[in-house]
Amino acid sequence: MARIDPAWLDVQYNNRARIPEHPQIFERWSERSALVREHSAARLDLAYGRGPNETLDVFPAQPHAGSAAAGAAPVLVFIHGGWWRSLDKFDHSFLAPAFTQAGAMVVVPNYALCPAVTIEAIALQLVQALAWTFRNAALHGGDPRRIVLAGHSAGGHLAAMLMCCDWAAVGRDLPPNLVRDALAVSGVFDLEPVLHTPFLQADLRLTPANVARLSPVHFPCPVGRLFAAVGADESDEFLRQNRLIRDAWGERCVPVCESIAGANHLTVLHDLADPQGRLHRHALRLLGL
Repeated sequence: MARIDPAWLDVQYNNRARIPEHPQIFERWSERSALVREHSAARLDLAYGRGPNETLDVFPAQPHAGSAAAGAAPVLVFIHGGWWRSLDKFDHSFLAPAFTQAGAMVVVPNYALCPAVTIEAIALQLVQALAWTFRNAALHGGDPRRIVLAGHSAGGHLAAMLMCCDWAAVGRDLPPNLVRDALAVSGVFDLEPVLHTPFLQADLRLTPANVARLSPVHFPCPVGRLFAAVGADESDEFLRQNRLIRDAWGERCVPVCESIAGANHLTVLHDLADPQGRLHRHALRLLGL
């Protein structure tokens, strides 16, 4: 990275400061998500572990939806963002209906937040969430052989990390290709600039050593496909981060690397929730729907 000016990095990475209407956007997400939970057959707060915030929500595929056979719906696991230090799975239930109506089961895990835990601990929590999903998907009508990840912002970083997990080392019952495909929306793949961003330093407690260990750009290219997308109206750094993972992993592994017109760091998720949205169509492609 050519520039490491802390004040410039704050401007680049502080999306709440960049989006003055963020409180209204978060309120709409929360209200819409509450309605979705109220009017769906969701199974809420299922425990995937015994640690803090180790619960997830399952939204089964609608029985009449799409062409997926009963009991064999592909599974979309959505990992929320918030700089590893804020937001909640309940803020993102609004994403589920467009996918359950298309024939997918949706799983939205929670995880503990910084500074109570480290980013590394969060990644390990989500490893357990994915293992739970593989072992329990069929109980909720999902196909454990077709698990696709989607993650936003910090969740995009976590999705890329999970693509590189050695699943056989996690559990002898887990296949090596438990996760083959992922969609990273506005992901952060190199944590080096985040290390120098003042408004994040106290909560994330990054060091040069764990920056190297936790940055997907330093990982070997995984077997599967990562679709990388970012809002066209996001900061130069988020646009660069999106290109960076294509540069690091190559076009075979990252066949989609693009920006979504008219979207900022938050409204880009509206494109994922919209059945006519480009991100939604990318997710359906990965799901095989």
